[in-house]
Amino acid sequence: MLMTALIAGLVLGGTYALVAMGLTLQYGIARIMNLAYGETMITAAFAAFILQSALGLNPIADLLLIVPGGFLLSWAIYALMMRPLVTRSRDRGALEIDSILATFGLLFVIQGVLLVIFGANYMSYSYLNVPVSILGANVAANRLLALVLALAIGVTLYLLMTRTRWGTTIRAVAVAPQSAPLVGIDVNRTARFAFALGGALAAAGGVVISMYQTFTATSGVVFTMKALIVVIMGGVGNLLGALSAGLILGMVETFVATYVDPGLTLAATYGIFLALLLWRPQGLFGKAAR
Repeated sequence: MLMTALIAGLVLGGTYALVAMGLTLQYGIARIMNLAYGETMITAAFAAFILQSALGLNPIADLLLIVPGGFLLSWAIYALMMRPLVTRSRDRGALEIDSILATFGLLFVIQGVLLVIFGANYMSYSYLNVPVSILGANVAANRLLALVLALAIGVTLYLLMTRTRWGTTIRAVAVAPQSAPLVGIDVNRTARFAFALGGALAAAGGVVISMYQTFTATSGVVFTMKALIVVIMGGVGNLLGALSAGLILGMVETFVATYVDPGLTLAATYGIFLALLLWRPQGLFGKAAR
């Protein structure tokens, strides 16, 4: 039972980490608080459902189609909707407020379209839903694949952000957006790319989640809130923090549900979140304000 709970926690935590890494890029670098982030995920989940049901494509092949689609969709949203907000905002605080209001409306637009097309029923599809024995514990193969995909994508992104020139450029904008232009960095272009990359990660998270969870057109809000908690726990704009905090949150939720009471899962999640805000408001990996 312990091993089963441990693996289930890693799967859930890996998914949270993958999802939160996209939001931390959008919020930490583009300065956009995207409340419609979860809707991007659920749209990707429905796209995976359609591709699997209609064309018989497996989720691995779906990623090759849906992730670029998430990137292009988020790029278009930034260009058409967010760029005017960035231009007229006086400071970061004003941009955050404007982006919250704008994406709050976008949330309901996407949710409404999904409800019209798919209805409010729970959706799922069967893929690798066979047991695999690991150290005496039986775990569904699709959950193991979800964990591998989430960790592989997350670690690859972290390495690209820390070992490449463009990754250094993105991190420079996150740390010092006012100083970045002094070394030839186009802040607006970098922010737009970071927002689109965050949308691609949201799409990847949606495909991963669709492999082993049921979902509805209204499920996106839950994932947005979980991603936001992980982002704040790990430190805004910190990819390693998002990865670590996502794994921690998934483990806590799973062990509370298994050994205490499933009804206390949300209480444990928000209890840890509030305790962290009081103890270390800058997040586990964030730098304290001076």
